[in-house]
Amino acid sequence: MICHMFPGQPLAREAQLPDDADFAAIAALTLERTSLDLTSFAWTGTPSTEQVKLQVYGVAMSLYRNRFLRRQQAAPAVVAEHSMGIYPAMAACGAISEGEALELALRIGVCMTGMGAADEYALGCVIGLRLEPLLAIAENHGVYLANHNTSRHFLLSGRQANIAAALAEALTAGAFSTSSFPCDAPLHSPLMEEIAGELGALVSGYAYREPCCSLVNHIDQDVLTAADFPDFLVRELCLPVYWERTWHALRHAGVTTFFEVGAGDSLKKFNRWIASELE
Repeated sequence: MICHMFPGQPLAREAQLPDDADFAAIAALTLERTSLDLTSFAWTGTPSTEQVKLQVYGVAMSLYRNRFLRRQQAAPAVVAEHSMGIYPAMAACGAISEGEALELALRIGVCMTGMGAADEYALGCVIGLRLEPLLAIAENHGVYLANHNTSRHFLLSGRQANIAAALAEALTAGAFSTSSFPCDAPLHSPLMEEIAGELGALVSGYAYREPCCSLVNHIDQDVLTAADFPDFLVRELCLPVYWERTWHALRHAGVTTFFEVGAGDSLKKFNRWIASELE
């Protein structure tokens, strides 16, 4: 059984963009629906932040690679999503259009920039610690688990100064490595509830269709229906991403082959890490 996995926001734009008809079509659609020119990586309309650029770019690349894969093979039996990969995943399942996926990513990203205007937030990556000591460190510094990617790869979310302090303690506690990334809002944390009303009003303005294949969510690994989307699109920004659990659920359901449909190969690496612990 084949699963297509849609990753979240990439950390950077790839140096070399594709040069084919499918990418040209996605680039034109991105410009039309978001005013982001993928070639120059500049806004042609109302500008927004670098983080919103990367969010829109990530969705665009997933939509492009979805088109490419669909031409190479049969449609997947299952689709999985990680973080903001939910938007292109929904488009791949026919729940929304490609243009709507790009527009949603832009509008939600812009909504989150309001939090960044009032405070400084970051995501902190911790590699090497187990979950229990990491949760204690997070509690010590008032930050939150944002991504549980593998048994020893996590992201924390919160205010930038608190993240820096938590990462310093994580290194002292035996983490292999840590790194920090600025963000417009404290993604996948309870702090996002501050704008939950705005986000809810935004996502309720779209009409969602039933997915044409199983779309497994990254919170509780349930299959999403059209009625689930408005609530899930807000809830997923306030709760952690549980990729390790998602991988196990997909394997238990019979998935044997995974394709990462987006920029980079982070989910492939997480999958290899998780699988290696079963050997």
